[in-house]
Amino acid sequence: MLEMLKVIFLGIVEGITEWLPISSTGHMILVDEFIKLSITPAFKEMFLVVIQLGAIMAVVTIYWQKLCPVSFNRGIYIKQEAISLWMKVIVAVIPAAAIGLPFDHMLNAMFYNYQTVAVTLIIYGVLFVALENHNKNVRPQVTNLHKLSFAKAIGIGCFQVLALIPGTSRSGATILGAMLIGCSREVAAEFSFFLAVPVMFGASLLKVVKFGFNYTTEEIQILVVGLISAFIVSIITIKFLISYIKTSDFKAFGYYRIVLGVIVLGYFIWS
Repeated sequence: MLEMLKVIFLGIVEGITEWLPISSTGHMILVDEFIKLSITPAFKEMFLVVIQLGAIMAVVTIYWQKLCPVSFNRGIYIKQEAISLWMKVIVAVIPAAAIGLPFDHMLNAMFYNYQTVAVTLIIYGVLFVALENHNKNVRPQVTNLHKLSFAKAIGIGCFQVLALIPGTSRSGATILGAMLIGCSREVAAEFSFFLAVPVMFGASLLKVVKFGFNYTTEEIQILVVGLISAFIVSIITIKFLISYIKTSDFKAFGYYRIVLGVIVLGYFIWS
């Protein structure tokens, strides 16, 4: 029972931090210090990635009408806007895939440590505050997702490469990049959600294949509970964020990142 409560808590942390620009990695490092699951290191490595599938399904559920390329209303027909959106998502994923796939192990070995996470939390927190102050009186060029050009989509994809460094936050890097090249907060957030679908699905698939398909009953239960927890909390978090940014900016998240970065640095220095 205690193990399942730990799994539910991890699912909650994943569901919140995956979509807010505050770094799921930074939070997972802290949580892992206090919550020790009684599982093998190999399964734990796979679980912490595959749990993201629950978060992905939340995006697909909320944005099904925008993402589904086929409409079944009054007959079957192809939705050109959805096809165009997926093409932009695909080209935006290429930069991170081109660098992340061949250099994944090297990047993890070099940067997966509390020092890197703390520094990137603080740096991008400062950048969010600075960008919002700069954009205070600037009108965004792209206020509709379907008006996002392929050039801007590729530009956002290049910013996603920064998220290969732990602590950066995938959503943080893509939202920050999208706003820098002229997108509104809502367009930046939604495109960041959509980019996560192929990225996180691909990462989860690779981890599952690497781990294999021999699971104990307990491991299956842990995966299912983690996925469901992440799914439910992701639904709530995504809807909250979209509602929040209609009336507020990202500075609060920037300040939060700075504080968390200081806490991470302080905790590991003094522990």
